[in-house]
Amino acid sequence: MSTVVGEMDQHDDHHHHAPSGITRWLFTTNHKDIGSMYLWFSFIMFLVGGSMAMVIRAELFQPGLQLVDPHFFNQMTTVHGLIMVFGAVMPAFTGLANWMIPMMIGAPDMALPRMNNWSFWILPFAFAILLASLFMEGGGPAFGWTFYAPLSTTYSSDSTALFVFSVHIMGISSIMGAINVIVTIMNMRAPGMSYMKMPLFVWTWFITAFLLIAVMPVLAGAVTMVLTDKYFGTSFFDAAGGGDPVMFQHIFWFFGHPEVYIMILPSFGIVSAIIPAFSRKRLFGYSSMVYATAAIAGLSFLVWAHHMFTTGMPVFAELFFMYCTMLISVPTGVKVFNWVATMWRGSISFETPMLFALAFVILFTIGGFSGLMLAITPVDFQYHDTYFVVAHFHYVLVSGAIFSIMAAAYYWLPKWTGHMYDEGLAKLHFWASLISVNVLFFPMHFAGLAGMPRRIPDYSVQFADINQIVSIGGFAFGLSQLIFLWLVIKCVKGGKKAPAKPWEGAEGLEWTVPSPAPYHTFDTPPEVK
Repeated sequence: MSTVVGEMDQHDDHHHHAPSGITRWLFTTNHKDIGSMYLWFSFIMFLVGGSMAMVIRAELFQPGLQLVDPHFFNQMTTVHGLIMVFGAVMPAFTGLANWMIPMMIGAPDMALPRMNNWSFWILPFAFAILLASLFMEGGGPAFGWTFYAPLSTTYSSDSTALFVFSVHIMGISSIMGAINVIVTIMNMRAPGMSYMKMPLFVWTWFITAFLLIAVMPVLAGAVTMVLTDKYFGTSFFDAAGGGDPVMFQHIFWFFGHPEVYIMILPSFGIVSAIIPAFSRKRLFGYSSMVYATAAIAGLSFLVWAHHMFTTGMPVFAELFFMYCTMLISVPTGVKVFNWVATMWRGSISFETPMLFALAFVILFTIGGFSGLMLAITPVDFQYHDTYFVVAHFHYVLVSGAIFSIMAAAYYWLPKWTGHMYDEGLAKLHFWASLISVNVLFFPMHFAGLAGMPRRIPDYSVQFADINQIVSIGGFAFGLSQLIFLWLVIKCVKGGKKAPAKPWEGAEGLEWTVPSPAPYHTFDTPPEVK
């Protein structure tokens, strides 16, 4: 991306040593410490949410009710979704943003370091509240992660208040993080780092941050109306009081669809860093990638009702949302084309970050194609609320978002820890994850096309074999992630020393600082030529 003129001045005065002990983590304003805490927190939540998925898959291993009662099954599907979206994927991207954006743009830290600390530390409390709700009388939230009214208003248990409170806190954390990213990128770029010289990871996060600020208040409004409908006698979503239950879906998906892109745009940035590095070529079509990202973000506000084709919308509205949804696949296709064009005639090597990035491109594209199928209104009536939808969005979010986070972790781990990780273990983790994730989610397409409904603890005997295969894939995928945990711990503890630039083709300011990255990165801003 750039050549760097002028070395960093690194003084060893007392400000530059990391404070030690528990207070370092409680009061830190250092972007690297906060990034690390976000990443560890998201991994813990990934394991918690994954264990709930294991409960779901264990129950569905055979037809009939085996292990848990239907109400608890619904709590597991709901909290699994909430934790994976708000507790695993989003904090992981925020952790990567905290760690990498200041280093990539040549900034000494994030622009608002105190707020940065605060935006992290309210998250563990939000999830403690959410998880505590499972132990209340009547159980935790059991209305699906989309908490449709009247399920979340008239028919929900008393833990709904805790659910609403925890969602508010998560939203506050997201908005504070987004403001911090925008201010940092706009005000703290190194001299010579123009907008069109920024790495794509910085660009994708910049755009994602605007999306977060636009849609998180919409979610806050939706949960507040749910709260007042349930506890204060309003009837926003109650037809008997003049409200409209379908209005809830409009409000929720106006948040929910841009949210899907909040969870995938940073992935595009990660993959756009890794593929050129291991192809030893410049990224093909940099500016078209920036414009495509902006186009996806803009169009994401025009497609929300494709989640609602079966609610009885007028035909004109169905046509509008169908065409807008198909349109959004165009900028996404531009990105996939550019990644493939970057690899074309490159000198490719297949280290673990590249393997995860390649798996991302292929599997995310599968998720994209099933999304195009779901966009076609008349056939969506057939797919709606079946396992086909579950397969679609898990291809986007697991083999999409999660795989890109894994790719990023492997790519930058030497820079974070100062050690090279065990490549053999990493490859084992990749192949175990790749095979199991497809065994887990690919057969769901067929179960869904054959009419198996989602979010149901029991099913017709005809789906028994396919569900056994899916459950085995699920357990294998879950266990594979323990390899990753072991690998990271091993890498943090020691290993071969990592050079400042462990990957031959990697470009960018972050590779100009030593590994591990010093506690304070740039004392004098680097100059970008």
